[in-house]
Amino acid sequence: MKSVLITGGAGFIGSHLADELLASGYHVRALDILTEQVHGPERARPEYLDDRVELVVGDIRDRDAVQEALDGVDAVFHLAAAVGVGQSMYEIAEYVDVNCRGTAVLLEELIKKPVKKLVVASSMSIYGEGLYRAFDGTTIANAARALESIKAGKWEVMDRSGHAATPVPTDESKEPSLSSVYALTKYDQEKMCLMAGRAYNMPTVAMRFFNVYGPRQASSNPYTGVLAIFSARFMNERPPLIYEDGLQKRDFVSVHDIARACRLALETRAADYMSFNIGSGQSCTILEIAERLSKIFGMDISPEIAGKYRVGDIRHCFADIELAKRVLGYEPSVTLEQGLVELRGWLEGRVAHDRVDEASAELAGRGLTI
Repeated sequence: MKSVLITGGAGFIGSHLADELLASGYHVRALDILTEQVHGPERARPEYLDDRVELVVGDIRDRDAVQEALDGVDAVFHLAAAVGVGQSMYEIAEYVDVNCRGTAVLLEELIKKPVKKLVVASSMSIYGEGLYRAFDGTTIANAARALESIKAGKWEVMDRSGHAATPVPTDESKEPSLSSVYALTKYDQEKMCLMAGRAYNMPTVAMRFFNVYGPRQASSNPYTGVLAIFSARFMNERPPLIYEDGLQKRDFVSVHDIARACRLALETRAADYMSFNIGSGQSCTILEIAERLSKIFGMDISPEIAGKYRVGDIRHCFADIELAKRVLGYEPSVTLEQGLVELRGWLEGRVAHDRVDEASAELAGRGLTI
């Protein structure tokens, strides 16, 4: 497999994956619509995209563009997607159309000309709440928070005895629990690709990315990853806005580790038709992230704790990555501290438009914050 297509290949993760593949001797083509929310109003080829990447500017929903992009390739990484939990709750038609119909168009074209491998970007969001341990030691696999408790500012998941449940690493055996339109569409992408792959004998792998961060993430996009959003606030000398109490736990993984894991999925036959968590294997609270970034940016700015809940948000979810370690040989190589320093260096001298207030007002105006 020497010629590879990356849908969404001019984006944050896609461009790093292109670098990883080029370094391993692959020819790389990217299909990307260069959406304004990510690439700005000029919608130009990003300067960070390696000159060796053959860029096809087009929509994943456009059959002609997909056919052109697929011509002569041996493998496909399907990363193209509309991304953002909050935005997905009101731009429902757009998210379903891009993520679900776009995947359907890609698969119909792959049915005509199957490739040797299809790797699809899934998401930790499909889990909803992660796994928890109850006070009596039993596992809670279907955790949920009552709206009445959330309205009262009781943020934690409770077990049946009324104790706060303890979050534990989430592995791939956990059943999906979809709490946002975005999560629903990512689950659809994963299941459609695996289903079609099996039906047409086209080896397929699903990669469930956790909270990805690093250079090239769109810091002016208020619906991107929390690290980029917080960075934009600091760059504009404003406090990061944190929902709930900031003690919710996530797994932050460097985009460099994500790119390497994707290449491993391409090259590992034992991974065929499987789904993998790709994270750091470590957990960190949102408040800790804000405090670490404050130090790295050299700013004494305390975060703004909103004490509000966004519809679609979950409390805790972080990755068990043992399956990826065992099957793919995946090992995270970038520590959070190293990754944050790199992110700060990349942002040096750049302009980040802080649109957090605008996005927050949009959510509030639609009744999506409580």
